Amino acid sequence: MSIWFRILDAIAALRAGESLSAVFDRLRSEPEQRVGFAIAVIALGAKMAKADGLVTRAEVTAFREVFDISSEDEVAAGRVFNLARQDVAGFEDYAKRVKAMYGDNCTPLFDLLDGLFHIAMADGEYHQKEDAFLHRVAEIFEISERRFRIIRARFVPDAERDAYDILGVDPNMAFEDIKSAYRGLVRETHPDKMIARGVPPEAVQMATRRLAEINGAWEEIALERAN
Repeated sequence: MSIWFRILDAIAALRAGESLSAVFDRLRSEPEQRVGFAIAVIALGAKMAKADGLVTRAEVTAFREVFDISSEDEVAAGRVFNLARQDVAGFEDYAKRVKAMYGDNCTPLFDLLDGLFHIAMADGEYHQKEDAFLHRVAEIFEISERRFRIIRARFVPDAERDAYDILGVDPNMAFEDIKSAYRGLVRETHPDKMIARGVPPEAVQMATRRLAEINGAWEEIALERAN
């Protein structure tokens, strides 16, 4: 069964008058978390699109670049997006329930924030309200300020970018230790690893951009150390 039909099933299980955010309270086991991840990206993305005051065609199209959405699944994905836009619950409620869904497992939340940044940059601009929105989501997810800056640097062209930050290493570390950290990030970014930690297969294409940035940072450091 397509994940999008499973998403519709999860939404249908909401009791009358319940907010869409309540769906995350019911998706705590590992198989259901993949459904929760997809709903979270779309729902928080819809709230973010609303936050900057204009939902553009580019932002809607960006969902297709985060997820592999077939033509027959577009209705289901669109329904989640519209429900989130119309939901009276605030984005902070969504983010808190998503955080509770994953508990102490923060790694899928990094993946989720990646997806939200991709959507934010879909129109080629990074608005101040989007930055405030994503910063607050990161705080609720208990993502460190440094990790937030690293993720932002991968997506926002004029953001401060540091190759060592991207690899999460200290410039004073030995070259072999940096290489080890780099290889660990490459393994972590592999699609199989992402699926294992709760990212649905339909969303692992996000790994492509992340891996390119990791490789670019490593090449920059390797060239610097060679000189």
